Amino acid sequence: MADKKTVEVTARDLPLHCPPAGTATWNLHPRVYLDVLHTGEAACPYCGTHYVFKGEPPKGH
Repeated sequence: MADKKTVEVTARDLPLHCPPAGTATWNLHPRVYLDVLHTGEAACPYCGTHYVFKGEPPKGH
C-alpha cells in the first residue's frame, strides 16, 4: 500500500475532490468531494491522502 501523503490546497483548488485531475488511470478510485473549509483539513476515505487548506477562504463560505 502506498504511503499516505499530505497535500496543501488553496481556494483555487475548490471544490476539492480526490483523486485530483491528472492522476494516473491505474491509481484511480471513485471521486469523492472533500470539505476542507469547515475544519481546515480533510482526509480521503479511499486512499487516505490528507488535504490541508492554506490561505484565505473564498468569500461567501
